[in-house]
Amino acid sequence: MKYLPLIILFVLFNSCKEEEKQLTAQEIIDKTIENAGGQKYENAKIKFTFRDTEYSSKRQNGKFELTRSSSDSLGTKTDMVTNTGFQQLLNENKVDLPDSTASKYANSVNSVHYFVQLPYGLNSAAVIKELVGETTIKEKKYYEIKVTFKQEGGGTDYDDIYMYWINHGDFTVDYFAYKFYTGKGGIRFREAYNSRTIDGIRFVDYKNYKAEPWRNVDLKTLGDLFTEGKLELLSDIKTEHISVNSVTAE
Repeated sequence: MKYLPLIILFVLFNSCKEEEKQLTAQEIIDKTIENAGGQKYENAKIKFTFRDTEYSSKRQNGKFELTRSSSDSLGTKTDMVTNTGFQQLLNENKVDLPDSTASKYANSVNSVHYFVQLPYGLNSAAVIKELVGETTIKEKKYYEIKVTFKQEGGGTDYDDIYMYWINHGDFTVDYFAYKFYTGKGGIRFREAYNSRTIDGIRFVDYKNYKAEPWRNVDLKTLGDLFTEGKLELLSDIKTEHISVNSVTAE
């Protein structure tokens, strides 16, 4: 019996060590994706409106189709990205485009779907994830996950750098930021709000901020700059008219 207190202390000590075990970046992202929808993304058709333009995605057994559609006096134009590449249709007839234009349109379509369906895309093959620290924003604790991209499969903007602030408790992406170099370049910091779950998949809207000057700004500092009110609000980014339908796996 005299050893019982020591045994209890040993058990408690090891329990605390297990609780304090540091998750890896991959484990954090896996938990975050699972919390946002997980396997529901894999066989689903998602439709939404962004800036008065209609978008849809369909995923089924590893195949995907991402579209953007708009109509004018000439008819309905659809930009489509699939596993096999990009094509533009006008009234369902294929339009021949220069490679540079096709690449630009494909990147634009991919970008909208990527942001709307975060965090799903964070397990893409080209994504490199790194846990670079932890911080507190608005009295909540966050993991800081840095994301870069391999050149192969990373798209035309593979050199962009992202930072995701993932909530310690419920594994949600409450904030993210990215440094981009296309055009004049810049930094954007987004604050998620209006969280809602539609047929098992989580969606949010964003307050969109910028940091100036931007070139020498470390993305890790943006949480503090945001808390201190030193970022400039640029816009509201809203995803509207969202619908989610399951696609039968073949």
